[in-house]
Amino acid sequence: MAPILAGLDKFFHVLVDWDKYLSPIANNVFAGHGHQFMLVVGIIEIIAGIGVFVKPRVFAYIVAAWLLLIIINLLTSPGYYDVALRDLGLMLGALALARLSPRS
Repeated sequence: MAPILAGLDKFFHVLVDWDKYLSPIANNVFAGHGHQFMLVVGIIEIIAGIGVFVKPRVFAYIVAAWLLLIIINLLTSPGYYDVALRDLGLMLGALALARLSPRS
């Protein structure tokens, strides 16, 4: 449920201004179109959240990989190391979910 809510909030910024978490390096890679990239991120997070609900064994690994990418992004931005550490815990939880989910 959390990835779905976070994905939706990328469009509305009710919880937080998500654009501030995009590292300057990533923003430069997207030629200053970081906001548009974050909208795509929101769509991917919504799809991943729905996927974990439908097929947790597969999508939990996808979410774990996604969280690893978020951690890398956060480590390239000074001041977000605490959020990166939290996301490491979430990534480990996603990996545990994938391992514990029944094969279908």
